[in-house]
Amino acid sequence: SWWDCGEYISTAYKLQVGHPPGAPLFQLLGRFFTLFAGGDVTKVAMMVNVMSAICSGLTIVFLFWSITMLARKVWMKEGEDAPWVNKIGVLIAGFVGAVAYTFTESFWFNAVEGEVYAMSSFFTAVTFWAILKWEQVADDPQSNRWLILIAFLIGLSIGVHLLNLLCIPAIVYVVYFRKWKKTSFWGFVLAGVVSVALVWFINMFLIPQVVNLAGKTELFFVNTLHAPFNLGTVIYFALLIGLIVWGLIATSRRKKEIWNTALLALVFILIGYSSFFMLVIRANTNPPINENEPKDAPAMLSYLLREQYGGSAPIVYGPYYNAPITSWKPGKPIYVKDEEARRYVITDDNKYSIPEYSDEMKTLFPRMWSRDKEDFYETYRKSPSGNIVGENVRVTNYLGKTVTVSKPTFGQNMKFFIDYQCNWMYWRYFMWNFVGRQNDIESQGELNHGNWISGISAIDNARLGDQDNIPACLQNPGRTTYYFLPLILGLLGLFWLLKKDLKQSWIIFLLFFMTGLAIIIYLNQTPRQPRERDYSYAGSFYAFAIWIGYGVIALIEWVSKLVKKQTMVATVAIGLICFLAVPCVLAANGWEEHNRSGKTSARDWAKNYLAQLPPNAVIFTRGDNDTFPLWYVQEVEGFRTDVRVVNYMLSSGYWYAHQMGRKVYDSERLPLTLSPKEYDNGVNEQIPIEVEERFNDRYIELKQVIDFIRNPKAVKHSMGYTYNYVPCTKMKLTVDKEACLRNGIVPESMADRIVDEITWEVKDRALWKNSILLLDFMATNNWERPVYFTSFNDMSRVLGIDKYLHMEGLAYRFIPVPAEDYYRGLGGVYRDGSYDLLINKAQWGSMNQEGVVPDRESVRNSVYAQQAYSRLAQALVNHEQFDSAVIVMDKFQEFFPNDKFPFDLRCYQFPEMYYICGDTVKGDQFMSNIAGNFYDKMCYYGNMSPRFRAYYAEDISECGDLLRHFGSVAQKYDRKELYDWITEKLKEYLTLYYTE
Repeated sequence: SWWDCGEYISTAYKLQVGHPPGAPLFQLLGRFFTLFAGGDVTKVAMMVNVMSAICSGLTIVFLFWSITMLARKVWMKEGEDAPWVNKIGVLIAGFVGAVAYTFTESFWFNAVEGEVYAMSSFFTAVTFWAILKWEQVADDPQSNRWLILIAFLIGLSIGVHLLNLLCIPAIVYVVYFRKWKKTSFWGFVLAGVVSVALVWFINMFLIPQVVNLAGKTELFFVNTLHAPFNLGTVIYFALLIGLIVWGLIATSRRKKEIWNTALLALVFILIGYSSFFMLVIRANTNPPINENEPKDAPAMLSYLLREQYGGSAPIVYGPYYNAPITSWKPGKPIYVKDEEARRYVITDDNKYSIPEYSDEMKTLFPRMWSRDKEDFYETYRKSPSGNIVGENVRVTNYLGKTVTVSKPTFGQNMKFFIDYQCNWMYWRYFMWNFVGRQNDIESQGELNHGNWISGISAIDNARLGDQDNIPACLQNPGRTTYYFLPLILGLLGLFWLLKKDLKQSWIIFLLFFMTGLAIIIYLNQTPRQPRERDYSYAGSFYAFAIWIGYGVIALIEWVSKLVKKQTMVATVAIGLICFLAVPCVLAANGWEEHNRSGKTSARDWAKNYLAQLPPNAVIFTRGDNDTFPLWYVQEVEGFRTDVRVVNYMLSSGYWYAHQMGRKVYDSERLPLTLSPKEYDNGVNEQIPIEVEERFNDRYIELKQVIDFIRNPKAVKHSMGYTYNYVPCTKMKLTVDKEACLRNGIVPESMADRIVDEITWEVKDRALWKNSILLLDFMATNNWERPVYFTSFNDMSRVLGIDKYLHMEGLAYRFIPVPAEDYYRGLGGVYRDGSYDLLINKAQWGSMNQEGVVPDRESVRNSVYAQQAYSRLAQALVNHEQFDSAVIVMDKFQEFFPNDKFPFDLRCYQFPEMYYICGDTVKGDQFMSNIAGNFYDKMCYYGNMSPRFRAYYAEDISECGDLLRHFGSVAQKYDRKELYDWITEKLKEYLTLYYTE
């Protein structure tokens, strides 16, 4: 239906996509495009991409206008009577600043993502521009309409992303400086308090409480007054609208202009915010993809509060990461709509859900707080000798045991804040945008990944080692070098404006701070983020681009003073120099990294996963990157809609378990023994495993385990509550051989090797909801539907069947036959199925084509494809299918050539396999390429100064070991020239290394 088609359209040409709860305006536009295009998916994809491009382009236009409007106040005090040279200078400044921002790393990335951040940047730009327009006409009787427009824009932006709220402090100070000509210290402070209060009111009160009160009203009407479902919600919104209308009429009649304007602003924020009704409307149509299922007010509140992601980080006061839990306090009960009882029932009272900690283990401004990041935090607490430094504190935990813990010092807490949260998670990104970037590889602090560089050797090499002589096999399209030019021009503008206009300096600084470092403080990020977060701070870089514009004016003024005359020629010449030195340098250096033309990797990857699957198959995926492309090709292109995609991570949510119990397109519902009610929110969230003595030495049929969960034996806990449990860890699946053959689960060629039963032992101490759903499906499927996995690591602790997983192309097929060419944790290789897909059907996004630049996500995911080719080739060699093995290795090189995907450890065995297959020419060529890569790496690392060489010691050792391996292979197969070449290269390096 047209409700569905727009949501995952943005995954067409990328693997990485964010899906923050709450982007209804973005989704609504996608659905409008779908309706407008009559369901033509090609047109829809084009329109969504065009929408992102338009939003990005308008952001630049509004930035240009904002810079010119701000600069006119400072440099054109005479207004329209100012000299033409000043007018042209202001236009040039706006142009240089806006175009510079166009080609900054983070904004450019957002612009080509087809995601919410391009539209979010647009709202930030137009909101800031609108307050500057208000400032120009603030004395007009109709000027308040600009404030109402800003309120509406803020409300609309909530339906895209909350980042736009951070413009509010700058807006408040524009109003303060414009309306109060004589400012004072306390007036300045009060304006700051008001600005923070407004952000808090909208973000922490208005957004959640409008829905929260709707939920409470709904519960009261249904559970207390026994009214029909949703009547309470309707009455609540009717009362809310009535109160607002009454307030508007009353303030208008009494001529309370300020209160009337404030109430109108609130109305327009709510009108913009009302875009979230789309999510409720859509959820109630039960579309195939319905994340969080916000069908009613209680579910919508959970959606808005992002409860699926756990609790929020402490900001002002809270516990350290290693604080023992001293007690538990009750949380909010979970209500679920019960259609039969016609009321909302409590499925979990959450009586013991919120941990409490001793005040002795709490601190102001806690930065080291996450309990699962202990090892990372402790790197900030170690003395030079390697011991953990801190104060020993004795605390009695909730079990009544007294434990001694080492409490971090406040200095260590602040060191983590400054070094990691500020420097690594903000200033590093800032430098990417205005100084340069080492490469596009995610980093947790390594010297060779994700750092900022400038292109100035003396600076870069002193920090990171040699950045000039990087070999071809380590070069990266994400490398950019700006030689500090954008940063210098921006700093010139910053200091020039500080001298000229302190009020305007403060406004721009607030925009810069609130959309940058303030986010760092509020989010209180933990280490090891799953991806780089620079896209979140694009608003801060927007503010710095304003200073870049001022930098142009500063240079024009400085040169004019130097020559004692301000001329049009000098103004234009300086503008041209600045344009060439900053926007052109940014564009030229960043073009390769951001060029996505010709690439269709996400779509191709998805089709490669699904193409080989039998009819009515079920494929379990792990996370976002291996799920969203599959959703795209099914939902938008209608490809293999008979296959059911099950996201293992999402199946921990009750709403997703419910959706798996429904038919979608041509895919029947998952066969499950447990009813939807047994997957409800708050039901069976976690079931501990407590092995009964009678089950110690025998395996229990999985169906019996599921039946035990369905008819549990409740046990009373020492804390007073009851809970259910699973009585065994040893489980088995009895194989129905006839059903396996009848339903195509086992190929005919393997019929004589089917086992009678499959046994395993659960390694986890408890079963979570997603684990229960997985086991329920495996038990209830009765060998009717073929089962596949995109990866198995997360599931292997619960379902230990990797010995029966057979790689078939990219996916792993579950066949009750012991796997051949088995690797622990990776299963075996189904040669026939893999060969057909990888040789005859697979496409990989045209990334091997000239002019197509592999982006980071495509490169990361190519690892799985390269591994598939490598394992298939090895399996074919093992079974002496030499001609086929040569074709596979040739195909590998065709799709992933050395100049774009440098040969590395994943294919180190290819030369020997070529030799075994009898193709010495191709073996020699591959050996030369891969050995050359490792030799170049070894020389690059080894030629660095001792400090950096020590850092790369393991890499150097690995390269040396592999070169010796290649030498022994060459010698074994009598490739004398190659052997002599490798031996000579090793001698040259060792002589150089030990001579030093």
